[in-house]
Amino acid sequence: MGPGPVDDTRFVGYRRKLIEDIRARGIDDLELLQLFDRVPRHHFLPEGVWPRAYEDAAIPIGFQQTASQPSLQAHYLRILDPQQDDKVLEIGTGSGYLTALLALMADRVYSIDRVRELSKRARRALDAMGVQNVALMVGDGTIGWRKYAPFDVIVVSAGGPSVPQALKDQLADGGRMLIPVGSREEQQLTLIRNTGGTMSEEIVQGAVKFVPLMGRFAWDTDSGSGS
Repeated sequence: MGPGPVDDTRFVGYRRKLIEDIRARGIDDLELLQLFDRVPRHHFLPEGVWPRAYEDAAIPIGFQQTASQPSLQAHYLRILDPQQDDKVLEIGTGSGYLTALLALMADRVYSIDRVRELSKRARRALDAMGVQNVALMVGDGTIGWRKYAPFDVIVVSAGGPSVPQALKDQLADGGRMLIPVGSREEQQLTLIRNTGGTMSEEIVQGAVKFVPLMGRFAWDTDSGSGS
């Protein structure tokens, strides 16, 4: 799948600059970098922030949510290494930009967001790009999407107080999950692997800050405490 009709030649130079910024942060996998050239980030962001679309920075997208820093997303993808026959669960569709990148790498992507308007925006952007291997759902990401489990890859784009057991239960044998775990103010990027039913946890990056993971098995939307 190419960039499709949504691409805009005005942004090509900026996109190449973003790729160089990602490379400067230690991501030198050529195939991975090419994915960032194939997906026009501005197309997944509100038009008002298009001038900042190709900064290597988190960008506000409304509803107290952000589109994550692209170099961090590249780091995610390098660690998780989705394969062509993998089934992916994404918790936190957000802008849909990472969803589109995952769709280029994996067989099927199932993505959940609790904000209906963000999910609708992401669907419009994905449809305009011709992405056909993504299913979106509005709901509580901390309980996963059991209907399509198990998943080879689970990527969580929000920080929770712990790793939800429901997501561990939906991780396939040989599967891997990346999730920020910690307080609301600071988390550690944690890699979970399922090896024959045995779960291992490894901190792959400390001192990261993501929007809070809200839901039944994370931060409680009412009290602000972890449930």
